Amino acid sequence: MDNIIELLRQHNLLKIINESVDIDLEIPHIAFIEAKKEDSKALLFLKPVSKRLGKEFHIPVLMNIFSSKEALKLIFGKDPQEISKEIDELMKLRIEAGFRGKAEFFTKLLSLKNIPPKRVGGKGICQEFVKQGDKVNLFNIPILTTWPDDGGAFITMGQVYTQSLDGKLQNLGMYRMQVYDKNHLGVHWQIHKDGMHFFNEYKKENKKMPISIAIGGDPLYIWCAQTPMPYGFFELLLYGFIRNKKAKLIKSLTNPIYVPDDADLVLEGWVNPQNLELEGPFGDHTGFYTPKELYPVMEVTCITSKLEPIYHATVVGKPPIEDKYMGQATARIFLPLLKTTTPELIDYDMPENGVFHNLILAKMKTRYFGHAKQFMHAFWGVGQMSFVKHAIFVGEDAPPLHERESISRFILNRINKESIIISEGICDALDHASPNACYGGKLGLDCTISEIETETKEILGDVELLDKMSILCHEIKDIKQFMTDTKTPVTFISIKKERAVREVFRMLRPVRKHTKLLVFTDAESDDIENLYMLIWKVTNNIDAKRDIFIEDEFFGIDATKKGVLEGYEREWPNVVNCDKNVLERLKKRALIDIDDDFAKRFWI
Repeated sequence: MDNIIELLRQHNLLKIINESVDIDLEIPHIAFIEAKKEDSKALLFLKPVSKRLGKEFHIPVLMNIFSSKEALKLIFGKDPQEISKEIDELMKLRIEAGFRGKAEFFTKLLSLKNIPPKRVGGKGICQEFVKQGDKVNLFNIPILTTWPDDGGAFITMGQVYTQSLDGKLQNLGMYRMQVYDKNHLGVHWQIHKDGMHFFNEYKKENKKMPISIAIGGDPLYIWCAQTPMPYGFFELLLYGFIRNKKAKLIKSLTNPIYVPDDADLVLEGWVNPQNLELEGPFGDHTGFYTPKELYPVMEVTCITSKLEPIYHATVVGKPPIEDKYMGQATARIFLPLLKTTTPELIDYDMPENGVFHNLILAKMKTRYFGHAKQFMHAFWGVGQMSFVKHAIFVGEDAPPLHERESISRFILNRINKESIIISEGICDALDHASPNACYGGKLGLDCTISEIETETKEILGDVELLDKMSILCHEIKDIKQFMTDTKTPVTFISIKKERAVREVFRMLRPVRKHTKLLVFTDAESDDIENLYMLIWKVTNNIDAKRDIFIEDEFFGIDATKKGVLEGYEREWPNVVNCDKNVLERLKKRALIDIDDDFAKRFWI
């Protein structure tokens, strides 16, 4: 960790805060604002304190380390695109004719010897300082409380190491961990994650499960922890491949789990399968609070550290946040692996305001009629791609996927009734829009087709169109039109609903000659001028089977908050927002510098 801090400092990608800042809300709010800046940098807080606990910590807090593409390259040691190319070449590895071809083949083959992690004996760097038994105290670590309505302090960037019941499989994941008391943590293993698969093995045999959480060390471990590796593959194999050296692992002192030798802190312990506690709420990366639910509890039996450790954390919430760049690297590096099961795939992109799993754009080679629809089902069946809620497929003639305005126009010129497929399947456990936890509707758009032929719309100005809509439905408070020069003009409608939006959509049939796609949002909370944040809200708030309306070539999307009007029986979560008093306090201390335009841009 010390090396990357120095690297970031040398490249002017590090801010050092040398005054006392509270671990409860203040440090996370500063990091949340910093992640949204054009010149975003890593933050090193040298004097974290807690008024709640009456403590001054001697462990600095490091945040926003994946702050930019430049920072990402420093952490990886190369451009993620280069790593993608290396993986692609490796997967096509074969012996070419001649001595040179054979030499190149065996050179590449020999380089693979550095991929598997190496277990070493003795005492690790992460074990220079040891606290066991009654001396274990999580409150001596500057673990952050991120959001006003969080259930407590949470570890947000812990590398969670586990192993299967027989010890043959290892897993590295990143799961949030709630602090219950001085030696207990809630483990947020979602139902589809490998950590939960292992947990179920121990539960079936009624045996305690060993677990160790590493914090800090080489930041590449952090990226490896959130990668979508197939079941049974240890994520640190990627570390060895990228670094071209073995990850050096040391055995935990009180359980059989091996962790990186150079970690800053390690929390060791056991999970009793019979012990479940309510975990949450927590303002997660979707930008919404997740509810209280029962999760396993880890008893911390030992805390080890370097002599001068640094506590590494992240902030999750409304985009853009730090995981923007982590996700971009993952998309690049995993493209060759994804192509092995979907060979027609050319490229894909996960817009950060679509919260990654909520929206994916994919470019593919189409070989026959209906190919894209067939491809969608294959796509939804590949590993963590199965969590994707909304997938849009375009052909080889589409502009680059990252050119947002160009690709949006391309898509809107190709949407008709036949291009839409609505399905269902598993979804992320953090998704709140589906009627059932972890299972809901999915939307696929086949935009590999040619530009559609459609009726010409009589486009009106916003004021005139609002007048017509208001006459039809008094619940409509405002409208904003986008992309009116495409074959699918989009109208966002701010509504204070008194009835199900589906009924309002039907009432607006007379305006179909002026627009084609109506998107309904909540008048009391949503700024319909802000397209970036609207996409975030829409992709979070809809379940395709319930909230998409199709009448010939007239479409509606209900992105409002759901409740009894829609027969929604789950608890609809609140949006994650900063504490206004904390923001004002940080402004007065010149620890943040934001104006009204900045706040409006990101719905802060």
